[in-house]
Amino acid sequence: MTSATPPTAADFFTRTAERAPRVLDRRDGPYGEIVLRQRGADPEAVFEIIANGCFLMDTSDGRSERLLIRAALDAAAVPRPSVLVGGLGAGFSLAEAAADPAVSRITVLEREEAVVRWHSGPLARFSAGALDDPRTEVVTADLLDHLRGTRDRWDVVCLDIDNGPEWTVTDANGGLYGFAGLTVLQRALAPTGVLAVWSAAPASDFEERLRARFQRVRRLDVEVKRGAPDVVYLASQVQ
Repeated sequence: MTSATPPTAADFFTRTAERAPRVLDRRDGPYGEIVLRQRGADPEAVFEIIANGCFLMDTSDGRSERLLIRAALDAAAVPRPSVLVGGLGAGFSLAEAAADPAVSRITVLEREEAVVRWHSGPLARFSAGALDDPRTEVVTADLLDHLRGTRDRWDVVCLDIDNGPEWTVTDANGGLYGFAGLTVLQRALAPTGVLAVWSAAPASDFEERLRARFQRVRRLDVEVKRGAPDVVYLASQVQ
């Protein structure tokens, strides 16, 4: 009977290096640093988006991002809904919207040009060709800045821009979830429209602000692999 050869320090560092994420792209832009990383090898690779050193999202589990769209479309209950997706990210939300043939038009607001480019490369499989859908328009702009300057209205407005209302990528994003930001978002909604907001955790203060502005507010908890449930908030003026 022979014993296994104990691992050496070199073996340890090799295994650690294999588990460490690999940086695919790193850009500095007007909103800071944005990074695309890859963990593991294809076809099981997981891609991560890091903004200003803060983990933003990955491709390991898109259930809550898809629910963000699906639940909002179901709540809007109009025949040919228009959809605004705030934040392209890993592409799950956009892909869900484009998968519904009833959706009439999709506007994606993504302020990071690098993220849009990644969907012509490593992230293309997750947006599932939705950027080439004739119903899809991609606008590279800050969401609030764009909404303040447009008269467009949507039946569904879905936000997946930060880790949640209380965990923003940049300090400036905090204004999106305050009363002033909610005023802008309300103006972007059709009269029977639905606002959906993704969060990595419950945001009680934000929920209170929603209830002060909207007739109906619901919170959906979504179990995910990585830990605590994600949260989707739905708000509308229709009871």
